[in-house]
Amino acid sequence: MPVFYGTEIASPLMLGTAQYPSPAILAEAFRASGAGIATVSLRREAGGGQDFLRLIEGLGVPLLPNTAGCHTAREAITTAQMARELLGTPWIKLEVIGHTDLLSPDLFGLVEAARELTAQGFRVFPYCTEDLSVCGRLLDAGCEVLMPWGAPIGSGLGLNNPHGLRALRAAFPDVPLVVDAGIGLPSHAAAAMELGFDAILLNTAVARAGDPAAMARAMALAAEAGRAAFLADPIEPRQMATPSTPVIGKAFLT
Repeated sequence: MPVFYGTEIASPLMLGTAQYPSPAILAEAFRASGAGIATVSLRREAGGGQDFLRLIEGLGVPLLPNTAGCHTAREAITTAQMARELLGTPWIKLEVIGHTDLLSPDLFGLVEAARELTAQGFRVFPYCTEDLSVCGRLLDAGCEVLMPWGAPIGSGLGLNNPHGLRALRAAFPDVPLVVDAGIGLPSHAAAAMELGFDAILLNTAVARAGDPAAMARAMALAAEAGRAAFLADPIEPRQMATPSTPVIGKAFLT
């Protein structure tokens, strides 16, 4: 199971708490998923008040507040400070959005905010890209986890750059890595875990599914299967066929 900042998580599936049709469906989806972490936006919590706070605390899993919707480093830092005061955790999923349509990270603001928040004692989970130089700067800034996107948030496209994600895993073999955003199907979740990632984080694919609880369960099974496959040391793909039945003992006509 993944370990983030010294805390072992019960499942490689991390699940968001936004967009569900009702609080009851949200709770049902979490029960079905067995998710190890619940992410929560401070803006969403503020809109839901104490009822929503009680709901997410009742999920019985560690909470990872995020700075969703922040477009500058200063805005993200302020939001993180508010989240720590409200939810009582130093963990923060750091989002600094650079492009409104793609919701892609502002990598310059991200590194700036990560450095400042780490200095303030936060345990930062940065939403980033698979760019090796940026990820190296985030580690230098004090981050001990990296969360590269698979595809734009809520797109359901899966892994847009599996080669880049594989290179990231190879470059930082000892750093916990989480694919965050873009997962739309269980096959996407399995593919991410087969690359050697430690966890996946998703929200829209479950919350907006016709049956959120069923999709949550499917995602959990896919994540577990993908991780088991990675640990099993799968065969390398080949361009030519390899017979699975040995030719030793085969009768030859002369």
